Amino acid sequence: MIQLALRMYHVPEVIQVMLDDYFSGFRMRFSTNNYTTNWINLEVGIAMGCTISPILFVMAMEVILKATEGSGGPANLGGGCSMPPLKAFMDDTTIICSKEDEARRMLTRLDDLMLWCIMEVKPKKSRSQSIRRGKVDEATTFTVAEQQIPTVSQEPVKSLGRWYDSSMKDIRRGAETLELVSESLLAINKCGLQGKFKIWCLQFMLIPKLLCPL
Repeated sequence: MIQLALRMYHVPEVIQVMLDDYFSGFRMRFSTNNYTTNWINLEVGIAMGCTISPILFVMAMEVILKATEGSGGPANLGGGCSMPPLKAFMDDTTIICSKEDEARRMLTRLDDLMLWCIMEVKPKKSRSQSIRRGKVDEATTFTVAEQQIPTVSQEPVKSLGRWYDSSMKDIRRGAETLELVSESLLAINKCGLQGKFKIWCLQFMLIPKLLCPL
């Protein structure tokens, strides 16, 4: 999958060979007080602490999402407005469709591609919501990997710093953001940092954390 993504994004062949050699040498073993296992080749997952792995993961996910996008058209929001059927950040993926059958088709396609890449969709960590004529439709549910996805009404979900529930309202979002700012500023003050170190925490830790919910 990595090599496919590298070719699709026109990465020079010399870099492809270099990355292939780099990842082909990943091995690990476990040791206990009584024994040590043999060396095992790592073939699945992201190497912790490796700066290249997250970039390659995003590239591979983009290939998967592009292949899934063709299963459904843009979501019609009314008034001549539409939006792409897929939104993603790393492996946090949202499917938005105007029609129920399109959503089911895209879910099936996404699941097939994930299995082909030796990955899996986790239905219990996913959420679904169907809206008909401006109201939440509790009767419509979706499945993936032969398991039902819980609805947002059953279990609210937090995605990219925001909570989503069946109310479909943003009234609480302002108060939640103020709470986050207050708690974060108190935490920074308790650290005892001074001058430029405190400014660094505000600029590179707190502000990026606030941009997602805003």
